[in-house]
Amino acid sequence: MSISTPGGGPERRPSVVSTGKKPAAGRPAAGGKPGSGSAKTGSGKPTGPRPGAGGKGRKPIAPVKVSQGRSWGPIALFVAVGLLAVSIIGYGAWASFNGAKPWEDRAADIEGIVNYRDKDPESLKYESHQAGKVSYKYTPPAGGGHNNTWQRCLGDVYEAPIASEHAVHSLEHGAVWLTYRPDLPKEDVEKLAGVIRGNDFMLMSPFEGLDKPISLQAWGYQLKVDSANDPRIKEFATTLAQNASIEPGVPCSSGNYTTGTGTEPRELAPPTGG
Repeated sequence: MSISTPGGGPERRPSVVSTGKKPAAGRPAAGGKPGSGSAKTGSGKPTGPRPGAGGKGRKPIAPVKVSQGRSWGPIALFVAVGLLAVSIIGYGAWASFNGAKPWEDRAADIEGIVNYRDKDPESLKYESHQAGKVSYKYTPPAGGGHNNTWQRCLGDVYEAPIASEHAVHSLEHGAVWLTYRPDLPKEDVEKLAGVIRGNDFMLMSPFEGLDKPISLQAWGYQLKVDSANDPRIKEFATTLAQNASIEPGVPCSSGNYTTGTGTEPRELAPPTGG
């Protein structure tokens, strides 16, 4: 086929023969523009898009962080020691503050205590020591008339009832008298004895007709409880022993005392006015 061209004869168009193959990757197709593929620079490195940089390809793998567990043993020990120290300091501060309070205030803090000095001071009055039986308003008595002879109160644990007239004289000296029902279980009696035994200005004995299993007396004070495990028993005894005395300085260890049992008072010496 010939094509007429201006100013000349016929010009032959070159024929293009299709081979059916696609252009090789990275080479520009026939008639394409140079640089339209991933051409190389003068350094020989490709300038096209890198895998994963905005195109398809494998994503980079993030490094896995390995978490090391805490050592809880030392931490728990530190916390336990800290709590123990705080509790010891706190208890010491409380005990110091409580011990600095007057004994009357500490006695008033005992739940259930009866203060006859305020409630019924007339029941505590007496003119002189008396011989024989004495009539008391309260049972067991916490003060009032009494015998010239007192019951020894050097932490004595009496296994049989004693005369109230002797025990009240011991209260005058500052003793605490713990009484309990005769049918109280032996293990409970032994717990009570553990509070009294060996402690000066304390004594205990069974007592018939109690309206509570256990009753404690000091001069002008009384506390009745249901259980030998009640912590108020020791609190009463340690707070009021010797402090509640209306005849301070007189011991339980010498003089006109008795260690006998039985509810009938003994006349070991003639009555006196003290």
